[in-house]
Amino acid sequence: MPFFYYVDPYYWMLLVPAMLIAGWAQLRVSSTFRRYSTVYARRGYTGAQAAEAVLRANGVTGVRIERVSGHLTDHFDPRTNIIRLSDSVYGSNSVAAIGVAAHEAGHAVQYAVGYQPIRLRSAMIPVCNVGSQLSLIFIILGFVLYIEPLFAIGIVLFSLAVAVQLVTLPVEFNASHRAIETLGSARMLDEDELRGARKVLSAAALTYVAALLVSLAQLLRFVLAFAGRRRD
Repeated sequence: MPFFYYVDPYYWMLLVPAMLIAGWAQLRVSSTFRRYSTVYARRGYTGAQAAEAVLRANGVTGVRIERVSGHLTDHFDPRTNIIRLSDSVYGSNSVAAIGVAAHEAGHAVQYAVGYQPIRLRSAMIPVCNVGSQLSLIFIILGFVLYIEPLFAIGIVLFSLAVAVQLVTLPVEFNASHRAIETLGSARMLDEDELRGARKVLSAAALTYVAALLVSLAQLLRFVLAFAGRRRD
């Protein structure tokens, strides 16, 4: 850890508590998934079959479902129109697997129906990825060289990355809502199983909230440091 972290009060006041919350959120999603990965759905749908059923129930066609290696590496790729489900989800008929697979299918439905927040996020990501990579360079150079404009540019670039995380929240919550609603209306899960799937997806959503808190804490830390530097 760089030396200035030890003497930076904003790091300890803002960033450390946010990082602790993020760590707790990661533990929560892991433990919740693990718990409901041993609860098997009575109707026997696998994750892949559940994703197909969610797409079909929402009138979405042309989306492929593939297996991908890793644990909880599930995602929907809009560029190829493919839902990729991890080994622990694709062929499993657990409540956790069905919930995660349905959530990824929910993202495919969002693109199919033209859900604006997910299209906005997709448009913002390329620019913000570059901005987030450059932001720390500008901030560090501005801080070390006492060049305020560089510091300010770095803060603006970092703010763009935070904006993407902010837009991500409604996208993730909406995908989970679509998943749970479809799983229930199509009677793929019973009521008690739906509660389990909802807990899994709620725990996963917390990780996005926690990540946003970390970024906001970091942004506030930069802003306060910039303000302090201007007063000096």
